[in-house]
Amino acid sequence: MRVFLIVGEPSGDKLGAALMAGLKSLRSGMAFEGIGGPLMTDEGLSSRFPMEELSVMGIAEVLPKYFHLKRRIRETAEAVLEERPDVLVTIDSPDFCLRVADIVKARSDIRIVHYVAPSVWAWRPKRAEKLARRVDQVLALLPFEPPYMEAAGVACDFVGHPVVSDPIASEADAMRFRHAHDLDGVPFVLALPGSRKGEVKRLADRFGAALRIALKNAPGARVVVPAAAPVADLVHEAVADWPGRPIVLDPRRSPDAWAEKRAAFRAADVALAASGTVSLELAAAGTPMVVAYDMAPLTRAVISRMLRVDTVTLVNLVSETRTVPEYIGRNCRAERIAEGLARIMSDPGPQRAAMDLTMERLGRDGEPPGVRAARAVLDGLSRDR
Repeated sequence: MRVFLIVGEPSGDKLGAALMAGLKSLRSGMAFEGIGGPLMTDEGLSSRFPMEELSVMGIAEVLPKYFHLKRRIRETAEAVLEERPDVLVTIDSPDFCLRVADIVKARSDIRIVHYVAPSVWAWRPKRAEKLARRVDQVLALLPFEPPYMEAAGVACDFVGHPVVSDPIASEADAMRFRHAHDLDGVPFVLALPGSRKGEVKRLADRFGAALRIALKNAPGARVVVPAAAPVADLVHEAVADWPGRPIVLDPRRSPDAWAEKRAAFRAADVALAASGTVSLELAAAGTPMVVAYDMAPLTRAVISRMLRVDTVTLVNLVSETRTVPEYIGRNCRAERIAEGLARIMSDPGPQRAAMDLTMERLGRDGEPPGVRAARAVLDGLSRDR
C-alpha cells in the first residue's frame, strides 16, 4: 500500500510520524512518499523538499512568499498525480495542503484524507463546505469537531489528540530539574513566547513586562524559558533584560532536550504561554497557565472580524469552561497578563480540574491517536472500494 503525505509544520510532522507508525503496525508492505520533517523521515519518508518552506502563518507573513508557495503547490500536486498512491493524506497547513488537494481531486480519483479538521467552530465556517468538496475524509483531533464536518457532507472521525500519548515527566524528574538548575524551594514561572520568529518578536517584550509586574512581590522567583531550536538565539537576546534571571532551555545545548522540557513543564508553578497546542501540553503536565497572544496588525484585523468564539484556548474549549485566562490581540497587555498570573497562582484548583477533564475528553488512557488515525484511514479505504 502506498501513501503520499504532506506536512508543513513540526506539529504535523509529529502527527504524520505517528500515523505512519500506526499504519505499519496494522498492515505490512507500507510505502511512503511526500513532504515531511525529521520524525517522518525516521519512519521511512524521504521528503521531496524541506518541510520548513511551508511553515508560514498569517496573511501578512504569507504575502512575501506567495509565488514560491504557489510553485511548490503545483510541483507537489504533479508528484501526487505521477505517483498514483492509494491515498493522499494532507496534514494541517490547509492553505497549502488543500490547494494541492484541489488539483489532485480535479484530475484523478485518488482518495484524499485531511488530518486535523479546520477550526470552523472558531472562524470561517464555510471552510467545512469547501473542505467537503476537496477531500473524502477528515480526521479530527477534538471531540466536538465531527458534527461540523458531517453537517457539511464529509466523513469525519475523531481520532484523539497526540498530546494524550506523549510522555509526561514524573515528580522525581521535576525534582531533578529543579536541583540541576538551582531551583530547589524556589517558585518559578515557565514562559513560552512561541516557536516562530514573528511570535517571539511580538510577545517577548510584553511577556517580560508582565513578569516584571507579577514578580514584584516574589523577589526570589525565577523564570524558565524553553526555546525552540530555530528561534533559540532570538530568545536568548529577547529575555536578557527580563526579571527572574531567566534560564533559557536551549535544545541545541542539551543531550536530551525533550526530557528537559517535559521536566520543566511538570516542575513549574505556573506558565505564561503563547496561544496554541502548548496549552494542551501544559494541561497534560498539570501546570496552571495564562495564555497571551498577538498577531501582525493585518492578520489581527481580519481574524478579529471573523472570530465566532469567546476563547481560543483549547483547554477552555474542550472542557467547556473558561478557567484559563487569555489575553489576545489588543488585550495582550502587560498589566492584564500580570493580573491573570496573580489570580491563577492564588487559586489554581478550578483550572486543574478543567485540565484533567480536557485530557480525559481527548482520549487519555485509550488507543494511541496514531493507531486510531491509521485505522480510520484503512477503514475509509475499505469503504471506498
